[in-house]
Amino acid sequence: MEFYKKNENDTIWWVNTKDRKGEHLFSFDKNKILNLFKDYPHELTKEEKEIFDKENPYWADFFKDRK
Repeated sequence: MEFYKKNENDTIWWVNTKDRKGEHLFSFDKNKILNLFKDYPHELTKEEKEIFDKENPYWADFFKDRK
């Protein structure tokens, strides 16, 4: 798997899924990989959600109705 950061100072690593359209995978440690549409926010700890929302305001707003 190929990991990358959208911004150099980000905590979150995104997984390159160019061979799979519409899939958004990310990780905090390059071991546990989460699927944005399936796992957000219920599979994230409180701290992970805070980090994710800070680094990805677009997605935080997109999923604002999910509790």
